[in-house]
Amino acid sequence: MSTLPPCPQCQSVYTYVDGPGMVCPECGHEWSAQSEVETVEAVRVVRDAVGNVLQDGDSVTVIKDLKVKGSTLVVKVGTKVKNIRLCEGEHDIDCRIDGVGAMGLKSEFVKRV
Repeated sequence: MSTLPPCPQCQSVYTYVDGPGMVCPECGHEWSAQSEVETVEAVRVVRDAVGNVLQDGDSVTVIKDLKVKGSTLVVKVGTKVKNIRLCEGEHDIDCRIDGVGAMGLKSEFVKRV
């Protein structure tokens, strides 16, 4: 399965990389692969468990008891986390929780306050 984006002009899925750019064989449109990566990053939206859009600096509440990997600590339901930072990866929230320390959370287990 190809991970290349479709052509922005004709939406053809048969795009290919040609040097530093990308080309659509159906309509002949050429565009920069770098601009495509920037567009994908700009469109990325992180949502909490109920569908609210999260942003850097938001405060969230944990909606489920979460075991901390590698320790016996548990982050309890209702724990408030302030000043989150969004990041790439499986755990899309970096934060600091009082009594636990720095950790990564999945957005599906939090609700924006």
